[in-house]
Amino acid sequence: MEAAPAESERAAVAERLLTSSLRTSYDPVVEIDWDAPHTPGAYWLPPHRSSLYGTSLWARLSEEQRVELTKHEVASAASAGLWFETILMQMLIREYYDADPTSRQAQYALTEVADECRHSIMFGRLIEAMGCPVYRAKPVDQLLGRFLKATASGPRMYAAILIAEEILDAFQREIMADESLQPLIRMVSRIHVVEEARHVRFAREELAHQVAATGPLGMAYARLLVGRAAHTIANRLVHPDAYAAVGIPPAVGRAAAHANPHWRATLRWSAERVHAHLAGAGLVAGPGRLLWARAGLI
Repeated sequence: MEAAPAESERAAVAERLLTSSLRTSYDPVVEIDWDAPHTPGAYWLPPHRSSLYGTSLWARLSEEQRVELTKHEVASAASAGLWFETILMQMLIREYYDADPTSRQAQYALTEVADECRHSIMFGRLIEAMGCPVYRAKPVDQLLGRFLKATASGPRMYAAILIAEEILDAFQREIMADESLQPLIRMVSRIHVVEEARHVRFAREELAHQVAATGPLGMAYARLLVGRAAHTIANRLVHPDAYAAVGIPPAVGRAAAHANPHWRATLRWSAERVHAHLAGAGLVAGPGRLLWARAGLI
């Protein structure tokens, strides 16, 4: 388990992140050409990262349908990102309510909220530009989100933030480096990766501080809630209705993806970094760890 950062060290990290935010922040409404035509035949996601890649369903799809499927999978992930960023902003604002507004940590938290406001607009514009529907959370996940945003604090708050940010970040780092993909999704991914790197650094610093201040009972509860958050986020990446866009019944597509060893390997790959960090902080164990496994993340 990492040692808790000293207050001066936490403030220094927040100061550096504030300075970095001044240098490299983007307005996606201005930076991205939303009206540019899409590249014919270009995928929106590396094909090997599609949830159906390698299955018999994938083999039966035409090339055009495969491209269309990756577009809707991206729209589903963007919808999930929007959902969680709304939760994240409310958690940060709720914590700021009791914070010292002169502290650099509190000021960076507000800066992160501003980033996430722009990211939410960016993801909404992306879904619109792709001509896809918003793939909304199921009612049970909506209830979980309401509970999380209203109650999460301490390590369970920052651990949940890291899970959502780092899983999406793994996909986006690969996307932005792949010149064969649609330019629009590469640009969206590049902006998100640059700014989320700061958010991850801040969350890791704050998580170490919170873990050190949490007792055994609080840590046990955090492990369970963190495992539930990991399970929900993994299952929200590809909404079953995305398969209907290429003529596959949602339940059939969902079952095929769940049984697909390629997709399960992709899920583990996306969670490698955050799982290692949270396990090192003592937040992946017991019943909570079973939820990580059920989600295919470990």
